[in-house]
Amino acid sequence: MKVIYDKQTDTLTIIFSEDAVVESDEGKPGVILDYNADGDLVALEILNASERIGHPYQMEYQIVPAEA
Repeated sequence: MKVIYDKQTDTLTIIFSEDAVVESDEGKPGVILDYNADGDLVALEILNASERIGHPYQMEYQIVPAEA
C-alpha cells in the first residue's frame, strides 16, 4: 500500500494494488475509486484533500494485534 499527498494539486491518493486501473467511479463528489479488471478496488483518490481532511500530509498507521 502506498499513500501519496500531492500538495501542488491538493490530492491524496491511497494505492492498494499495482494492478492496472480499468474503471474509475466518483463515489461521492471529489472521491474517485479505481478498480481493476476483476472489480477489486485498486486506489482511492481524494480531490481538494486539505478541505476534506484536517492534515492530509500527516498519517498514523496502526496494526491491531491479533487476539490470543
